[in-house]
Amino acid sequence: MIRSSLMALALTAPVLMSGCAAAVLGTAGAVGVASVQERSLGEAVDDATVSNQIKAMLLNEDGFGEVDVEVAQGLVLLSGRVATPEHRVRAEDIAWTATRTRDVANEIVIERPGGFFANASDELITARVRASLIAAKNVKSVNYNIETYDGVVYLMGIAQSNEELKEAAERASVVGGVQRVVSYVKVRQIPAQFEASGGSDSELLGGSGS
Repeated sequence: MIRSSLMALALTAPVLMSGCAAAVLGTAGAVGVASVQERSLGEAVDDATVSNQIKAMLLNEDGFGEVDVEVAQGLVLLSGRVATPEHRVRAEDIAWTATRTRDVANEIVIERPGGFFANASDELITARVRASLIAAKNVKSVNYNIETYDGVVYLMGIAQSNEELKEAAERASVVGGVQRVVSYVKVRQIPAQFEASGGSDSELLGGSGS
């Protein structure tokens, strides 16, 4: 049973495709990009710590060789495949044992191993989706984690607006090989003092407006 309380936004693209298992970023890498992400340095380190803990625990047990782990703001996304329902439940149980896990989205499917070529195809899709987001002027791609399994692309992270999230999802949906886009992206909250002020730019900057 999936314990996540989050609602996933699924965008279906009839003849479109995309996918790929993104490499897990270690703690050092997370620190390197924290300065340009919406996440704070502490959040980036916490996410990397959770990811590393879960992956290490999964590697210590049999049957989880094709399970991928992505973490954003304490949300753990599990994707990939396992052979039995018991393995699927066990993977989620392991994810919840990490010290800073806040929620778990269990997208693992139960099926036989896919082999090298199936995994390579997903990785290629992920790379193409990443490239598309980087090329988008209105999408801050560094804030997005991308994971792909069997043509289904999962987006995680923080969008600066609903419009940005819509563009990111639409761009992902038209990448070759993508069958569906599922978003676990959060939209950044505007600070209350700016949202409520309704003032002009000059007022926000302290000008007289005369």
